[in-house]
Amino acid sequence: MRVLLASTAGSGHFGPLVPVAHACRSAGHEVAVAAPESFAAQVAGAGLEHLAFADAPSVVLAPVLARLPSLSTEEANRTVLADVFGRLDAQVALPGVTAIIQEWGPDLVVREPIEFGSLAAALAAGVPHAVVAVNVSALMDRVSAVVAQPLAELDEIAGIALGSCSAALRTATTFTSVPRILDDARPLIIGYGGPLHRYRAPAGTGDRELPPPWGDPADPLVYVSFGSVASTLPHVAGVYQAVLGALADEPLRVLLTTGDGLDPHALSAPGNACVRRWWPQAAVLPEASAVVGHGGFGTTLAALAAGVPQVLLPLFAMDQFVNAEQVAAVGAGVRLLGGADAAVGVPAALGTVLGEPRYAAAAQAVADEIAALPPVTEVVRALEELAG
Repeated sequence: MRVLLASTAGSGHFGPLVPVAHACRSAGHEVAVAAPESFAAQVAGAGLEHLAFADAPSVVLAPVLARLPSLSTEEANRTVLADVFGRLDAQVALPGVTAIIQEWGPDLVVREPIEFGSLAAALAAGVPHAVVAVNVSALMDRVSAVVAQPLAELDEIAGIALGSCSAALRTATTFTSVPRILDDARPLIIGYGGPLHRYRAPAGTGDRELPPPWGDPADPLVYVSFGSVASTLPHVAGVYQAVLGALADEPLRVLLTTGDGLDPHALSAPGNACVRRWWPQAAVLPEASAVVGHGGFGTTLAALAAGVPQVLLPLFAMDQFVNAEQVAAVGAGVRLLGGADAAVGVPAALGTVLGEPRYAAAAQAVADEIAALPPVTEVVRALEELAG
């Protein structure tokens, strides 16, 4: 079987595809990744073959992105979903993915939820398709309404019946590493008719040691991560220094990672904090008493899988707000609204999740359900059936 995975140029969107890709390859199937040309290094870093399609030109993308800081969070999210993912990215990707499908001849297209070019291309070519979720199910209620018109435009460009992409968005076979307890916390309003398969993503690998000792070793360890994008966005990047300042006098050991968009040396770190660009979560989470994050899918699910309670400050993307809602709804953490300005509330929120055992107990309940999910190898069997 030939499996073509498709992703936008976002590490958080691509990451959940990687274990599925490796599971397929381990089962003897041929795997390639269709992704923008700019994403070549990330695909290569995952050890996968990259079949490139064009990026949206910066000359048309830049003006849209430049408007975002002046918009409300809701307006900015709608703009990114509709105009960036739904129109610019999808319409530029469509010819390239169409050519890749024609030339490479996959038996199946497996996409992340926001890569819409491959959705239209698969429908036009009559190739079965599936989705690997990078979100809780409730998010797709909101996404589908926002992208309905851009998907109708994509139908026309792809030469398929009007409404095809929107219908496929609702009925696609979906594979998700989100446990039912988290999805059910705030269930879907509209609902989706496609099959849903849950699986357990493999635990992270790599260095299992923490950085050299810092702070008071008797204090609880708090892991702070705002993902790979926040540090590249000037209007939210101030959250890093704000959190360090808010926690400077707290009896905690803080490990904060900045990602590649911010030099750790540019931050003023108090004595109870250690700042790195990255550190393997497989080393940090088993030792952490709490996590402070923005509700990004990868870190949020990883913390839940480790049974660690969270304080979540959604910063800029719709999924962050929905993920934070779900975590708070199951009692596994506290949600703070207000973006970077909410950093002032982090010490009190940490006092709550660390001081009240019910938060750790709720996080452990989610971890237990995640541990009971079938392994990612079960995804391969379902994909084989879907591809016939």
